[in-house]
Amino acid sequence: MAEEIERKFLVKGEFKQHATGRIHILQGFLSSVPERTVRVRKQEDKAWITVKGITGKSGMKRYEWEKEISPAEAGELLELCETGLIDKTRYLVPSGAHTYEVDEFGGDNRGLVVAEIELGSEDEDFERPDWLGEEITGDERYYNANLAKNPYTSW
Repeated sequence: MAEEIERKFLVKGEFKQHATGRIHILQGFLSSVPERTVRVRKQEDKAWITVKGITGKSGMKRYEWEKEISPAEAGELLELCETGLIDKTRYLVPSGAHTYEVDEFGGDNRGLVVAEIELGSEDEDFERPDWLGEEITGDERYYNANLAKNPYTSW
């Protein structure tokens, strides 16, 4: 079983000058129930369908399965998704031995900037750059599936 371990943080400062890459992402959800989330993601000329299981008690670990699909298939599936698409720009920001994925949201989630870091274990050490703000790991309001239904601008 594939698992992802990640921690999430709000971003409180300038990070873009440290970014080594930038990707536009559009994603929707075919299912967003807590027990299983099925996501369709299109990013530039690539696309994926992803199934995620329920998040563990720590808020850091969950099952994840992903398969690459064609951008055309993703476009068709996005038409079937639940109401509320996520539109964001992802910046890749190296820090120590890791790379943060910093998502700057647009649309109904504009103003929200979240950094994620994937780890090998829940207790793995990692660098915390100056621009890293409050930890929001496990705060369900910031799950993309929930932001699609209850956008940040409506809080």
